[in-house]
Order: sequence, then structure tokens, then C-alpha cells
Amino acid sequence: MAQVTGVTYDAAVIGGGVLGCATALHLARGGMRVVLVERGALCAQASGVNAGTLSMLHFRRLELVSYALRAWEMWKTAPEWLGGGMEFGAQGGLVLAFNGREAELLEAKTAELKAAGSPVGVVDTARARQIEPGLGPGVVLASHCPMDGHANASLSGRVFRAALVAAGVDLREGQEVTALDPGSGGFEVRATGGIAVARRVVLAGGVWLGRMAAWFGLNAPVSCRVQQMAVTERMALVMGTILGNVNGRLSLKQVDNGTVLIGGGWIGKGDPDRGGNEVISASLVGNIRLARYAIPALARARVVRVWLGLRDVYPDDRPIIGPLPGIDDAYIIGCGISGFTIGPYLGKLLAQRILGQEPEMALFDPARVVTAR
Repeated sequence: MAQVTGVTYDAAVIGGGVLGCATALHLARGGMRVVLVERGALCAQASGVNAGTLSMLHFRRLELVSYALRAWEMWKTAPEWLGGGMEFGAQGGLVLAFNGREAELLEAKTAELKAAGSPVGVVDTARARQIEPGLGPGVVLASHCPMDGHANASLSGRVFRAALVAAGVDLREGQEVTALDPGSGGFEVRATGGIAVARRVVLAGGVWLGRMAAWFGLNAPVSCRVQQMAVTERMALVMGTILGNVNGRLSLKQVDNGTVLIGGGWIGKGDPDRGGNEVISASLVGNIRLARYAIPALARARVVRVWLGLRDVYPDDRPIIGPLPGIDDAYIIGCGISGFTIGPYLGKLLAQRILGQEPEMALFDPARVVTAR
């Protein structure tokens, strides 16, 4: 990053995933001069390598349902506010139970989600097979949401990049921030290519948020989960809905080009700082077996690629969004679970707070988990 002499930005956003990009975009459109610094390419980590599922059926924290409904509308209308489409589709989704214990869990979870405002309902196996004829015989119960769909996560970086440039954001990709120093004129963001000065700073580094918080002498208990994804070769249509398992062990969809994306929380191996990321074969096999159990026709498919994504995890499975405790004009944003689904809306909310507006919905106070070292 080349230093710009005499320029002080209104805000520096560190981290270029969906959360950081959305925050920077809304700040710039709100009249601020913004610089966004990203160590790699925009949305090249968790934001760009996930399955792109937009589901109202998978929330451990029910309070997130109302945020997800608003974010779903943002993904649907991306051509209008983002300037480019994300191949949004809303083909509906099913969460499956394969035994009696899972059926009880499914009924309880569906009732909770419905009470929280999610448009979901339990369906019997006959109705589930009307919705998804390709289901296997092992399904004993299902919940259904007609809103469930997907966006193409791999397009995130390209679409956000164009929108950020159009909004006047100074993009600094391929530059790693090594230190962040408060000064009389704001914060000095020291990166591998130089220094930028900003009156405000937003930490949006995903699994690296713990290391970023340490720049201020704070402890942010962020851990990393290495998740595996697989994709099959192109094949004839074998399924039309988004499928999951009530235990959170399956994420399954067939996209327009005929390939089938297989995921669902099966873990890989790696470390966000030391690297050495690798696929765990047993996890891959288990994931594929469960996918075939749900959709038997997948037995004919060949897996052609497997990749890993690094997802941030927080102690209470809730986002952290808002001011850093004890640090004026410094903010943090992280989500973890369902971060892709909710990300655009959370970024908008934080931008509203920084711009001095009243956020449309409540933020998630970082002070509950971010503490002094």
C-alpha cells in the first residue's frame, strides 16, 4: 500500500470479506472517504469459498432470524444496491431427519424457528417427496422453507470490487496490515506497502480478529473451524431444493450448471496463521455418504474438487458488531455461523452506527466477549 501524503481517511476497514466490503461500501455511500485493506483478494477466504446457502432453517441463535430475513432481501435485490447479480435463487429448502431422535429434534427446532418469524413448517415424508422427489428412503420427517435459496459465493469478490470502486473506496488488496497505532490524527494503519491514516478503524478480519484485537491490547476469543466443501462433475438434474440435516451435518444443492455442492460442517485440518491446511479424508467420505443417503442418485456422481474454508467461531455463537471496548473510534465486526447469509445486512447496520445514525436493528455488543488482556 503506497502512502498517500496529506490524506486522512474517514475510515479504514481492515479485512475484505463480505462483512468488511459491505461496511466499507455503506460508509462510502454515506459520504465518508474510505480505505479498505485486505491481505489477499476480496472475499477470497470464508466469504468466497462457502456453499452460498441462504437458509432460514439453520440458526442456533433464534434472534438472528429477523436479521437473516432482511439480509435475504438484500441478496435478492443485489443488482439494485450492489450493482451486480449474485445468481440468486430461491428454490426452497428441506431439513431432513433420518431417525426418531432426529425427528423429535426437528420438530422442536422448527417450532422455535417459526415462533421467531422464520417461514418454516414440518412436513411428512409424502409431502417432502412431493417437494423433492429424489429423496432417499431413509428420510422419516422434514421441515420446509419456501424461501431457502442460494447465491454464488465465488462471485462475491468481483461484484463487491466493482461496487466499492464505483463508490470511491480506496482498495488496497494484497497488503497485510502488520500494526495499527493510535495517533493524534487518528489511526496509523501500517501495512506491508506503507501507511494510511484514518480517523476511524473497522476490524473485519474473520478468523484473524483475535490477532487484530491484540493490536489494542484486547483479547477477542475467536477460534477457527476448517470446513470442507466438495463439488461433483456436471450431471443431469437429481435434486431441486436446498437440503440439510437437522444435526447440521449436511448442506446439499445442485446449481444451474449441473454440479452438486456438498458440505455441511465436516471439518478439515489447518491453522489460519501457520497454514498447512489439508482435507481430512474420513470427513470427506462421511460427508459424501450422507449426501448419497439423502439423494441416492448421487451414487452416479464423481467428486471433481474439494476445498477448505476458514470460519470464525465465537464462544456464544452470536456476532460481535460495534465499538471496541475502551477504544474511541475503533469498531469490530464478525459473525461466524451464517456469516455469508447475514453479512450484507450486518455491514449495513455497523455503517449506520459509524455514520451517527440509529441502526435499524440492534448490534451485538463486542464488550460481552472482548476484554482487556
